[in-house]
Amino acid sequence: MQESKEHPMMIVVFLAVRCVQKRNLKTNIGITLFPVLLCVILVVLQGVIDNELDKPKYRCGCACVDPGPDAVGDACRRTECGVQHSTLDQVGSCPIPSPTPWPALVQVPRPESRAVRTAGQPFDGLPDPSCRDTGSCPAAVLVTGNNRSLAQNLSGGLFPASTSSLNLTDYLDELSRIVAGSDTWPWTTELIESAFIPGNNLYRLQSRCLSNLTQTVSFNAGVIPLQLNIDCVQGLPLWRESASFVNDELFKGYRQNGGGSGGGKTNEFVAGYDFLNTNMNGLEMNIWYNSTYNNNTAYVSISLLRVPRLVNAASNEYIKFLRGSGVEMLLQYVKEMPKVGTKLKFDLSSLLGALFFTWIIELLFPVILTYLVYEKQQKLKIMMKMHGLKDGPYWLISYFYFFALSAIYMILFVIFGSLIGLDFFRKNDYSLQFVFYFIYINLQISLAFLVASFFSAVKTATVVGYIYVFGSGLLGEFLLRFFVEDTGFPKGWIVLMEIIPGFSLFRGLYEFGQYASAGNSMGTTGMKWSNLDDSLNGMRGVLIIMVVEWAILLPLAFYVDQVSSLGGGFRKNSFFFLSCFKRRALSLRRYSFRRQESKVVVEMDNPDAVQEREVVEQLLLEPIANQAILSDNLKKVYHGKDGNPDKLAVRGLSLAIPKGQCFGMLGPNGAGKTSFISMMIGLIPPTSGTAYVHGMDIRTDMDEIYTNMGVCPQHDLLWETLTGREHLLFYGRLKNLKGTELLKAVDDSLKSVNLFHGGVGDKQVGKYSGGMKRRLSVAISLIGDPKVVFMDEPSTGLDPASRNNLWSVVKEAKRNRAIILTTHSMEEAEVLCDRLGIFVDGGFQCLGNPKELKARYGGTYVLTMTTSSENEKEVEQLVHHLSPNASRIYHISGTQKFELPKQDLKIADVFHAVESAKCRFNIYAWGLVDTTLEDVFIKVAKGAQAFNVVT
Repeated sequence: MQESKEHPMMIVVFLAVRCVQKRNLKTNIGITLFPVLLCVILVVLQGVIDNELDKPKYRCGCACVDPGPDAVGDACRRTECGVQHSTLDQVGSCPIPSPTPWPALVQVPRPESRAVRTAGQPFDGLPDPSCRDTGSCPAAVLVTGNNRSLAQNLSGGLFPASTSSLNLTDYLDELSRIVAGSDTWPWTTELIESAFIPGNNLYRLQSRCLSNLTQTVSFNAGVIPLQLNIDCVQGLPLWRESASFVNDELFKGYRQNGGGSGGGKTNEFVAGYDFLNTNMNGLEMNIWYNSTYNNNTAYVSISLLRVPRLVNAASNEYIKFLRGSGVEMLLQYVKEMPKVGTKLKFDLSSLLGALFFTWIIELLFPVILTYLVYEKQQKLKIMMKMHGLKDGPYWLISYFYFFALSAIYMILFVIFGSLIGLDFFRKNDYSLQFVFYFIYINLQISLAFLVASFFSAVKTATVVGYIYVFGSGLLGEFLLRFFVEDTGFPKGWIVLMEIIPGFSLFRGLYEFGQYASAGNSMGTTGMKWSNLDDSLNGMRGVLIIMVVEWAILLPLAFYVDQVSSLGGGFRKNSFFFLSCFKRRALSLRRYSFRRQESKVVVEMDNPDAVQEREVVEQLLLEPIANQAILSDNLKKVYHGKDGNPDKLAVRGLSLAIPKGQCFGMLGPNGAGKTSFISMMIGLIPPTSGTAYVHGMDIRTDMDEIYTNMGVCPQHDLLWETLTGREHLLFYGRLKNLKGTELLKAVDDSLKSVNLFHGGVGDKQVGKYSGGMKRRLSVAISLIGDPKVVFMDEPSTGLDPASRNNLWSVVKEAKRNRAIILTTHSMEEAEVLCDRLGIFVDGGFQCLGNPKELKARYGGTYVLTMTTSSENEKEVEQLVHHLSPNASRIYHISGTQKFELPKQDLKIADVFHAVESAKCRFNIYAWGLVDTTLEDVFIKVAKGAQAFNVVT
């Protein structure tokens, strides 16, 4: 039987959600078109950049090499293009079939950054800081090794001395015989060594320098004419006892350099040498070199890192040590691979991809989170649940809706980005992108469901959502990216960081951006499935992490939602999922009640409450089909905080209500009425005791109870954007109404509460008055023929005509169902309720129908008479003649009120006595009234409160 209901319920819920989301159509369209707008902005910016890069300023330079015999105007017989005719901005696009060989150089610290003796560098052999003022500081090299004498011998010849000037006719051969260096940053101006750009300095490192060794020379590097200043710098080898000392000193020498070379950072030392176990039989060494200057760019080759000359200097000195000074091992030059002509490109989408696209995709997270928390904050989720919507269908349909929204969002993003030419999408394999985005949007939805379980306020959730979006993007760009590009950083820590979904997204987009940028530069494709096997590609790990997280977060989110106290509903036991093993026992329990072992009777002095408890105990001993509601010693305690005492809101309440009865709860504010209703409808759990609705326990069977329950809460829980008709259609579908039956029920409901005529039912609820919203809430509670209905002050805010009409609706509705109604209107209670209970300080003070209560607590008439002041004594004598037990309860300026016990007189005697008195003195006004329900309520409430104060 249960299985047959699941599939129709899914269809019903889907139709209901579609009804709710119809009003959000414009918002959803705006959300899905947002990435399209961003792509348009990107393509406009890309067009501006491409237009700028297409100017002659950035194309390979050309010049006329054969102007012709006349050389007039534009006549030119031959134009030649190439590096020799290009500026630094143009050279990048020139073909270089035979790259220029460049001398191998050493990276030398700038004069103001070279190591000196300071408080932070108190090491042996360092020069005095005054050398920085004159720019004469030596370039220090740290040396260590297991054989000190051999290491010092080799290091002493690293920088051979020479007193002659350089003859750069053959600049490659000449510079190979000295140790040449530069303090410029080795960047990638397409195969040009930056040290040879005019305006930069070239250094010759020697063991000692003479002042006349500074010279300016002009020469041709291939087809490129150069003019350089060559200065002499002293190379200073310094011995250190171990590699740890070298490492410590190099670390302290690495510092910020206020905009110097190396991107604002520099090392105070040229290099560090550890000759390890070098001996006569072999050369073994480690070299520390400054890798700061590579700027983490994959296109800077090892030759331009200025490492080969460091190796050659030590190797050359070792050869001389073995074979004598006549033997040399020279390194003449280094050169790059040839390249074809290219067009300067700047792919903005690939450059911004990781950070920019991370933000775009993650912007859906606060949207989903806000939607989920809004339904909790407005208690719409629990309201839907009260009308039969189970957790499974709610989660499935909500998940499907968010997935559809996210999928459309991403599909439009990728398709439109590809159509307008963004290489970030076009270069990378589309199937790989589909898998990545598919997995991530599912992970993001699961994360939103999990995070929503910890929030009950929309504003807080929205702020946290956007902090997560922008925070994860910025940390990904400026933290995770740094660690990924640092090949020495442990990969395990990167994997640990990628557990955060925002970092997983950033890493995947970063990989797409890197491959797209490389493909754009090299004219190849971007990332393919085969690239997942690359050792430096983190995409495989990201996909695995996201799939595992998705499989964990979704069930975890469901579990936390069920056991969290912030869900706005009945919190389940932490091991609720084990209940499937107890279904048979639960189903048996629905047909027979089981008494709890211990009972605490709290209304010992209240005969009505004691009698009601005895009735409930008797009913619990046998199957009862006619009892719609049984409350068995229900108790609620709100535990005090910040030193405040506990608040006992409901004191062991027992109550039996059969089908067809309307039970009214009267009581002052704060008496506990709403707490009782909240326990019955599953908003809060009872502290002890329980209640049964048609045999089902509110502690364990609320999902089944909700299918037969209608609720009109104290505060209207409505969607502001839906119409009254759409509300009733929604809840009618949840009650399994459909087709013409549903439409008829909706129309009848609107007519019954006067919302049908004048198109009122088709207006959005946000435009309703308070009374109209109240009437709609009552209609919602009654649609679908629920067996039990709870109404918490249903007529609040209604005008007299609407209130009388509402009473007629409730009277008609109570024929086939049990209704519990709370109210402050004595008239309403007397008209609607078959039985009343006056509720004070958490317990019933009296129970009975209105006539019984008035007879029991109101056995007096109230006689009011107004005369002149001189006749007050006669009036008093008249009243005591009618009833010796009469008492005066009011007296002012000739107006007096008396209470007369009903058993002491007849109404006819009162009329006869008053008519006789009129003959003796003037009676301006008089009246005789019976006790009202309001009098009973006031009397009982005051008596109970006085008793509680005394006790």
